[in-house]
Amino acid sequence: MSSKVWNMRRTVLGTALGFALAAFGAPQAHAANNDGSVAGHTQAGAVLTLTNPDTGLTRTITASDDGSYRFPFLPVGTYTISASKDGQPIGATRNVTVALGTTTTLDLGAVSATNLSAMNVSSSVLPVIDVSSTESATIVSRADLVRLPVDQNVTSVALLAPGVVKGNAGFGGISFGGSSIAENAFYVNGLNVTDFYNRNGFSEAPFAFYDQFQVKTGGYSVEFGRTTGGVVNAVARTGTNEFKGGTEITMEPGNWHSRGHDYYFDGDRYYTSSRDQDSLIKTNVWASGPIVKDKLFFFAMYEQRGASPHNTNDVGTTMTDHSANQGFWGGTIDWNITDNNTLSLMAFSDKNHDVGDVYNYDYGTSTRGNKTNEVYTDTGGKNWALAWTSYLTNDLSMKLMYGRNQRQADVSSQRDEDCNRVAVSTAAPQPPGGLVAGCTTSSNVASRVDTRKQGRADFEWTLGDHLLRFGYDHEVDTSNYKRRYPGPGGYYYNVYANTGNPASTDGGGQVPAGDLAWVRVRRYEIAGTFDTKNSAFYVEDNWHLTPNLILNAGLRNDSFDNQDAQGRSYIKISRQIAPRLGFSWDMKGDGSTKLFGNLGRYYLPVANVINIKQAGGLLDERSAHRFLGWETREINGTQYAMPIVGDPLPGSHTDTSQGNGTVGDLRAEVDKNMEPVYQDEAILGFQQMIDNNWSWGVSGTYRRLHNAIDDMEISATAQCGGAGYIGYVMANPGKKVTVWGDTNCDGTPDGYLTVDTSKEGWAMYDADGNYLGQRGWVKPKRTYTALEFQLDRAWDEKWSLNASYVLAWNRGNAEGPVNSDTNFDDTGRTENFDDPWVNFGGDGYLPNDRRHQFKLRGTYALAPHWQIGANADVHSGGPITGFGVGNPYDATIYHSYFICVQNCGSNVSEDRVYARSPRGAYGRMPWTYTLDASLSYILPFQGGGDLRVKLAVYNLLNQQRTVQVDQDLQTGIGEDPVTHQPLMNPTFRLPTGFQSPRFTQLTVSVNF
Repeated sequence: MSSKVWNMRRTVLGTALGFALAAFGAPQAHAANNDGSVAGHTQAGAVLTLTNPDTGLTRTITASDDGSYRFPFLPVGTYTISASKDGQPIGATRNVTVALGTTTTLDLGAVSATNLSAMNVSSSVLPVIDVSSTESATIVSRADLVRLPVDQNVTSVALLAPGVVKGNAGFGGISFGGSSIAENAFYVNGLNVTDFYNRNGFSEAPFAFYDQFQVKTGGYSVEFGRTTGGVVNAVARTGTNEFKGGTEITMEPGNWHSRGHDYYFDGDRYYTSSRDQDSLIKTNVWASGPIVKDKLFFFAMYEQRGASPHNTNDVGTTMTDHSANQGFWGGTIDWNITDNNTLSLMAFSDKNHDVGDVYNYDYGTSTRGNKTNEVYTDTGGKNWALAWTSYLTNDLSMKLMYGRNQRQADVSSQRDEDCNRVAVSTAAPQPPGGLVAGCTTSSNVASRVDTRKQGRADFEWTLGDHLLRFGYDHEVDTSNYKRRYPGPGGYYYNVYANTGNPASTDGGGQVPAGDLAWVRVRRYEIAGTFDTKNSAFYVEDNWHLTPNLILNAGLRNDSFDNQDAQGRSYIKISRQIAPRLGFSWDMKGDGSTKLFGNLGRYYLPVANVINIKQAGGLLDERSAHRFLGWETREINGTQYAMPIVGDPLPGSHTDTSQGNGTVGDLRAEVDKNMEPVYQDEAILGFQQMIDNNWSWGVSGTYRRLHNAIDDMEISATAQCGGAGYIGYVMANPGKKVTVWGDTNCDGTPDGYLTVDTSKEGWAMYDADGNYLGQRGWVKPKRTYTALEFQLDRAWDEKWSLNASYVLAWNRGNAEGPVNSDTNFDDTGRTENFDDPWVNFGGDGYLPNDRRHQFKLRGTYALAPHWQIGANADVHSGGPITGFGVGNPYDATIYHSYFICVQNCGSNVSEDRVYARSPRGAYGRMPWTYTLDASLSYILPFQGGGDLRVKLAVYNLLNQQRTVQVDQDLQTGIGEDPVTHQPLMNPTFRLPTGFQSPRFTQLTVSVNF
């Protein structure tokens, strides 16, 4: 290929890039996390001028000696770019679009406007492949979302990306590339809005506030950290020189929601959703424009929401009417101080107050009874970020940002002082006469405010063929927290069917023969203010080794400091060095075919819940008692049932192993030489343009998680055997743990000692209590291997299409910092490593394993004013495990991968016979199919603006397939007194979670 032809094609492709970034799967690299860049080549020494005609922002630089140039830190939008040398123009002025987190490549002066026109190519439809990208990302613009049936929340946007699936536990969330739902990061205009308390969730602005999203599924650069999952990066809308405004009304009437199904066990209804109904209407009003033309701009919006859903409890004996009628707001102010300095302010509020009126409910007659309670829930907070961008020199640029993110989580009710919470398992004796168990549906009284104060500085420096990027970011994450159970004494009563004896952590003991159930009595209290300080330095070099080959190499150095309520460091880990290496090869030299790869390491911080519950004086007191039946009580004229709690079970105790209400010696509770949790990732990919409209790609991904930080009960040491009991320690399971303990076996902790938990640390005893020796823990393992295929057709005002298929394997013995198969969401405090038997023999396919994932979305213009859209998601189900509670090695009763199959009624643990119950041995959940569809009408107004009406139906086929089941095969050790067969959990594999029913949404917007 001649150099003239090569340059011509590269120029056409570069010009098209700005219009084609909406073609999903065309990610770019080397841009900051809330803006974009423009780069390319022209004549050496040429003067380039970039202008945003909407805001008047103008930047001028001089090309380097080799003709390369770069405009970093550009606000997203459409620009014009021109070049000149010695006063003479070089080629024609070009239009270029800058998208979020991308670098738009454009070569200037290589082809005349006449030649470009002669090619007869519509640049608005070219799905450009950027040869500078080494990451895996999906870009979704506001314009894309207007055309597609995508529900109005950030999670629905993230699920458009390949390899992203919904969490299958009651606590929700999304999983990126086999990670747990507690490993992701979320940003708005560079502000980290991730939930740092439990890492499950994020602050979310009103949906109409966002302009673009970038969903990063792997290979992201060193400026992003504190995640081993994925990144969702969003940018807010801004104002221009033209006054604009509009309003949008979204309606979801209650009768547009299909009813859920009810589910029965042994003739009794255990899951009631047929009477649940959502209802929502929200009105959004926005305006934008200049305060000072070409200098100062604003965007402002206000959204009023009226939500009035109602729902029954699981057994259909109470009905709760919710009412949330709050105003949400957001805005941006942008100031072009000079052509080389800009100042931007972004702010939004997602505060919400919900009141739940609780009534007794008669399912048979569909009637409400007396009002029994009011439950108050307050969430969200105010968020803002201020950013200053400066071109210091022709080659050196800087961006400084400071912001604040706040999340509230308060729950209380009118009956917090009078009523204890009561929960009854499905197989246990139910309250008589359809009475409600307990007189409150509120499970806790909690108040938490999480406040993040964040600052960061980012720099770009061009040095010949090298682009250096470096920076620093720092966060102080503060949780102000208190929590207890409602009711007298703060007790929570759980009634469990007699399927064996309780676990030791529930009080242990033996359930008398003939008793149908037992009662766990639990008290849980904690309060305090806790800080975590996170900081990181990063540096990255992007080297144009040849015109067609780019290498990038980066390092990120993270440090985490989790502190207790007194400000003492509880877990402090520094020098977490994360290398990132990547390459991108423009194989044909014309931008049409690319081979790229990436190797990277990513670290995960410790959630604040660990500071609070492990170093905050948590009281978690549990005891096991006989269940003697139900008694009827009355409050304010309403009858309810309370369990009659008998004496403690024979041989039981009051357990405070999870927290005794005091803060102990932290030296004995945390590994002195703890290593961080990190994940290594390798990606190799290929992308190719098929023609001007179509592109395709394939990539392979391998991820391997190293380490876990979790609590372990160390009950023995090499020095003192079983007499060296230390207690629960936050550490790396399966590795050497250095803690404060008894070094000379006199019963008094007097120094540091090291326990190699790969082979020791757990004391083993026989049935007579004789010490037998020690056992160690297995090391945590998690791998993710995937092949991803994508096919794209860019929007050309007629139709667009994106199709993807992911074939993936997610294996190991640890899902991550949460356990979705057992519905355990205390991040970093899972039961996985409490004792060695919980995870012994636990290798297999993990809960987020979805072997096959198909996604398809697109839009077709039926006529100039009519469009139809579709979004389909089909994937295979996750594995089902049958968990036991015992093991063949000692008398410990807790979660395990063993079930008792013989002599299970014996009180002598050595007499019992166990069989392995491997992870995933009981099949899989069913495939799920979700099809969303939309019909849109668009009426442009003369002089600008339009009317848009979109009717969208989500889950069009009303699939309500099972996505979660009870995976406890045995919940205790025992046998039937008549048949002497082992007691099994009768609700094993009983469905407990389902796809949401179909609902319809009407959106009407007027823009002018």
